[in-house]
Amino acid sequence: MVEVRKKDNETSESLIRRFTRAIQQSKVLPKVRNQRFFTKKKSKRVLKQNALYRVKVGKEADRLKRMGIFTEEKLRDIKKNIKL
Repeated sequence: MVEVRKKDNETSESLIRRFTRAIQQSKVLPKVRNQRFFTKKKSKRVLKQNALYRVKVGKEADRLKRMGIFTEEKLRDIKKNIKL
């Protein structure tokens, strides 16, 4: 915890400046910013499903590229049609 006490004849601006410097040096602010929004870790099953989805989409895109009919619209259609 960062604590800053006001010195004799010190202005409030310099006190705030010392406080912000102490906060930056203590590395508290980046730690708090990382904890601001909690995100739950994905389970192994979900990670595997996402990986399989990427592989399927990639194979289908490669197949279309080899056929010479690959477009961005076709890629969107592939992503819609492949189930997780």
